[in-house]
Amino acid sequence: QLQLVQSGGGLVQPGGSLRLSCAASGFTLDYYAVGWFRQAPGKEREGVSCISASDGSILYADSVKGRFTISRDNAKNTVYLQMNSLKPEDTAVYFCAADGYCGLGFKRTDFSSWGQGTQVTVSS
Repeated sequence: QLQLVQSGGGLVQPGGSLRLSCAASGFTLDYYAVGWFRQAPGKEREGVSCISASDGSILYADSVKGRFTISRDNAKNTVYLQMNSLKPEDTAVYFCAADGYCGLGFKRTDFSSWGQGTQVTVSS
């Protein structure tokens, strides 16, 4: 299993922004597809965005399109999720994942290595 360390998250007002980071330890993250997922209380873990390893193609859930941006910084061996125009319904624990498949309908079972999760709370 690959080691992923997350940072970022916290409490933000509606309309605000946050950036989540997912850093790889001991391996080159650029070689792997990376996904961001979130899980709200009482709900299933859902895919938010992913970026493939092969061609860098990117997918977003409809609920975050135009507001969230996934990106890689290969020099820092890190993948980011920039979240803008946050809404209360974005409140959840966010997880990054690697060693998987980024394709239409990507889901948690498509990835085998996971970060520790970070809480994002959008509230006034």
